[in-house]
Amino acid sequence: MFAPDWLRRVRPALHEDVPQWFAEFVPPDTPHRQSAVLMLFAEHDAATGAGLDVVLTERSSSLRSHAAQVAFPGGHLDPGDGGPIAAAMREAEEEAGVIPATVEIVDELPALYMHPSQTSVTPVLGWWREPHPIGVRDVNEVARVVRADLDHLLDPTNRFTVRGPGNYRGPGFDVDGLFVWGFTATLLDHVFDLAGLSRPWERERERPLPQHLLAPYLRRGNTTEPPRA
Repeated sequence: MFAPDWLRRVRPALHEDVPQWFAEFVPPDTPHRQSAVLMLFAEHDAATGAGLDVVLTERSSSLRSHAAQVAFPGGHLDPGDGGPIAAAMREAEEEAGVIPATVEIVDELPALYMHPSQTSVTPVLGWWREPHPIGVRDVNEVARVVRADLDHLLDPTNRFTVRGPGNYRGPGFDVDGLFVWGFTATLLDHVFDLAGLSRPWERERERPLPQHLLAPYLRRGNTTEPPRA
């Protein structure tokens, strides 16, 4: 099955009216690091065409950076990758076992600059034409791999504003026992808006960052900017 229209209109919608987040975090010409993440969407039940989901990972709690945080499959560009799309696909295969040949690349969104890590991150939109079983490939990096139901993510009862260190406020999601915040949640929030999928939700409803996510962050001594999640 080809990618749905709602996913294909994300990039054109972004160009028509660039969200402030994309305009504010434009990378410099020569960022210290370059990374890419794969936003991989699929039909929740390929046999019936019922529902939609997106692949999320929970990072290992033993990692030195971004421990236990929810992220899209992705990572740094290697010299042999040839660009963000190749890097995102390689990382998705290494982290979750996604077979590249089963994925249709829909678009490459403008890169975003993560100031704390001096990293340029390129979101890659993908449609999973032929979903297959996936799971953790390296327990040292990934604790869980989840196909998060979009209806659950978009349900207003599962959405809130995250209150974090340094007066941080940003969108959050509660799905499959995962606390989604930071870069991942903000990117999801914008893509849902651009795709025309968002539903009204109470932005005044706040939840503090859970201790297991806050503690590693504070140990780094950074209390002014949210980490990449």
